[in-house]
Amino acid sequence: MASPKIANIKVSNAWHIYVRLFTYVRRYWPSLLIALVASMVYAGIDSWFVYFLEPLLNKGLIQKNHDFLKWAPLLVLLVFMMRGLASFFSSYNLASTSRNVITLLRRDIFSHLQRLPASFYDHTTTGHVLSVILYSVEQVANASADVLTTAVQSTFFIAGLLFVMLSISWKLTLLYFIIMPSIAFIMRATSVRVRRLSLSIQDSIAELNHRAEENIEGYKVIRSFDGQSQEIAKFDKALQANRSREMKVVAARSISVSSVQLVAAIALSFTLYVATMDIADSLLSTGGFISMIAAMLALIKPMKDLTQMQNKLYRGLAGAQSAFELLDQPPEVDQGTLSLPRAKGKIVFSQVNFAYKNGVNVLHNIDLTIQPGEIIALVGRSGSGKSTFANLLPRFYSDYRGEIFLDDLPTRDYHLADLRRQFSLVSQNVVLFHDTIANNIAYGRLGQVSEDEIRAAAKAANALDFIDQLPQGLHTLIGENGVLLSGGQRQRIAIARAILKNAPILILDEATSALDTESERHIQTALDSLMRNRTTLVIAHRLSTIEHADKIIVFDQGRILELGNHATLVEQKGYYAKLRQMQFQDSTAVTA
Repeated sequence: MASPKIANIKVSNAWHIYVRLFTYVRRYWPSLLIALVASMVYAGIDSWFVYFLEPLLNKGLIQKNHDFLKWAPLLVLLVFMMRGLASFFSSYNLASTSRNVITLLRRDIFSHLQRLPASFYDHTTTGHVLSVILYSVEQVANASADVLTTAVQSTFFIAGLLFVMLSISWKLTLLYFIIMPSIAFIMRATSVRVRRLSLSIQDSIAELNHRAEENIEGYKVIRSFDGQSQEIAKFDKALQANRSREMKVVAARSISVSSVQLVAAIALSFTLYVATMDIADSLLSTGGFISMIAAMLALIKPMKDLTQMQNKLYRGLAGAQSAFELLDQPPEVDQGTLSLPRAKGKIVFSQVNFAYKNGVNVLHNIDLTIQPGEIIALVGRSGSGKSTFANLLPRFYSDYRGEIFLDDLPTRDYHLADLRRQFSLVSQNVVLFHDTIANNIAYGRLGQVSEDEIRAAAKAANALDFIDQLPQGLHTLIGENGVLLSGGQRQRIAIARAILKNAPILILDEATSALDTESERHIQTALDSLMRNRTTLVIAHRLSTIEHADKIIVFDQGRILELGNHATLVEQKGYYAKLRQMQFQDSTAVTA
């Protein structure tokens, strides 16, 4: 799914973005202050050296002043030692401030992601989120302390050089004040284009991340269907789009810098012509002439830096805007005020309707009462609303109409963390982390449970037999999402995790779908034991696994079509009976 289109940064809110970004920068003001002061010293020393050329030439080389020549080398050495120290303190503290800002911003974004609702992840690609965290935030370094320090250093250097030029010849210096409007116009025109292109680059990076992520996750399907060429073509298209946009930024920057340098060179050429006339008329000394030319040449670099700084600023602001747009996504609504240490497990749905953001109703007028300790099976075709029904219980989605009660109180009244603590979830799509088996089983309770408790949960899930055969046992790393394990092994670890949580309500979403027949039998025995005295919702495709359920709810197009136990529904000879008959025939055909 494509990421939402980022709006262009308008001039009116560019300042607002920078002010908001500076709230991160100012937390590290001691380092920033040192960097700014060191930058001023650095710029001042460079300006002084240009000024020093005049007495060095006039007194030292032309007049042969021996006293001046004795201390001049030592003075130059001391000054450049100070320059080196200023450069170090400026660079180090600037980098420290920038990295701290990036670290803090990434931490805030990652923390905010933990509070975003499921609907956000339904409509946002992983590639877009990773692009913001990794690429956009990195660009923020250009718009935070880096730009500020460059602006201070270049401005002070320009001011120092202009002072040197004014002290030598104020008439010639006026030429530079005449060209300033032209330089400002060039910088302004370039910034508008760079600002627009920088935002488009954010989108191209997100697309690259999305393509790479899909390719890595789906490599088995891609190779099975011989789709490598197709994937390479799609990735190459995204690469070319990114390259094209990056080169447009480079071209805009290069034209801007070259234009500024050309204007400055025209002024310098004219100044040289006038300066030679002044020398002929003895209005400038030789040293003054050299200092004047050196100052004019030196002015080109800070002007170039200021031009590039503006480009960096807007590219950084584009990254900051992407980061702040993510931070501004509304978090999950949690207006609950009630604590819930451990639920009894009574669940009531009262006139519950729910639609995803596409507007299509998924659940229609659901009325249902589940008593504590009951085993409820949810069956029906794919897309009939079973998983959505289960997802509403822990309030993964909260914008439903009607009311859901847990222990006779609306689930909206409970603190969200307390509510979700009542549920153990084992999904058809198992999610494991690149960690040890022990840490995956104890996920969310690390440091709170002993290894014996972890082993007991693994044993109950029929997982200990294969765990003990691994090189490091429970402490074996299992790779990204358990890639080093089989599907059945991954499922059993997920079941062990649910067993260890010991929640009063279980949601089993096709929990045994990835198991072979023998493993399923062992797991079903473990689950039967686990379900005692717990309210359990079982979403099942194989109807043979839920015949023991207290109630079987048959969903069809978001409505409860049938409700009863196995025997009652079979006698009714309705939808459930037809599903069971079809599965029985399929099983018989496979056996035959």
